[in-house]
Amino acid sequence: MNDPITTIGCDLGDLRSTVFTIHADGRTERCQSLQTTRAAFGKWFARPRCRVVLEAGAHSRWTAELLEELGHEVIVANPRRLRVISQSDTKTDEADAELLARLGRSDPKLLSPIHHRGMEVQHDLAVLKSRDALVTARTRLINLCRGMVKSSGLRLKTCTAKSFHRSGAIDQIPAELLPALAPIFHVLEHIELGIRAEEERIAKLTKKYPDAEVVGQPIGVGVLTALTFVLTLEDKNRFKKSRSVGAFIGICPRKRASGRQDPQLRITKAGDPFLRRLLVQCANYILGPQCKADSDLRRWGVRLAERGGMNGRKRAKVAVARRLAVLMHRLWVSGEVYEPLRQAKRSEKSKAA
Repeated sequence: MNDPITTIGCDLGDLRSTVFTIHADGRTERCQSLQTTRAAFGKWFARPRCRVVLEAGAHSRWTAELLEELGHEVIVANPRRLRVISQSDTKTDEADAELLARLGRSDPKLLSPIHHRGMEVQHDLAVLKSRDALVTARTRLINLCRGMVKSSGLRLKTCTAKSFHRSGAIDQIPAELLPALAPIFHVLEHIELGIRAEEERIAKLTKKYPDAEVVGQPIGVGVLTALTFVLTLEDKNRFKKSRSVGAFIGICPRKRASGRQDPQLRITKAGDPFLRRLLVQCANYILGPQCKADSDLRRWGVRLAERGGMNGRKRAKVAVARRLAVLMHRLWVSGEVYEPLRQAKRSEKSKAA
């Protein structure tokens, strides 16, 4: 990675980007500014092969793809590893571009390079996130309606979120609040149609990605979580060990060990927040009273919650989510049939022996 090659640091901006060039012989060029468009980048980077260092962001995906098509070596830096940029006392676009170039020239491993998903996978994942955004909007609007009616001394009848807009709840709203809440019911009707359309697309995606069925074998894992897991990781062979999946998703605790001190810290939250939230919801169901099926994962989580003190259940929920992610990846790699009580059966056999 230390071959003599021109290194260019590029600080991507929404409208304009700044580039700083370090030639193979160590000479530097003044920072230059160019528009953050495909045409401007294609024209400026029409040069011999260089090493281009970017910082992951909204424009890094298409920029990296374009530069690789032009024959350049592209390194997309992990922003979480570049606190030297975000916490700098003299932060400017020019300084950021220069620092990216110098780090990329000295040792690219310092940047913890990331790899973007393929465009097709990214577009399919957008369907899942779009549905999630619609469901969130529906929940907030329903809560708004219920809260406003409750403040008037009344209460809307209980119903599912899907049927709220057609359950007759609008007939229970006081006449004084009707002008304010009637448009919300109209919007809820359109949101429900949008959710149905997205769910039909998700049903088609499950056929497109059959691995989601293998990943979704554990108890408590639904189609949405399994499909999100497959699309987020994209390649099952990207991890040498399944245990690395927990760190990738961001549900492993931070480490700050020094000398004899090794405090227990919060999770890193370094991965995709959508997948992390879905896994925690699955873990909450596995540990909850609604889950009637027994499994090794549930037994382990219950024991962990019992000895964890006041925050035992919260910690157990995160730990179960982490172990669930490892289990899902192991099933994906091996293609095995999931056995809920595999460890329990082994223990019984060993005791009998």
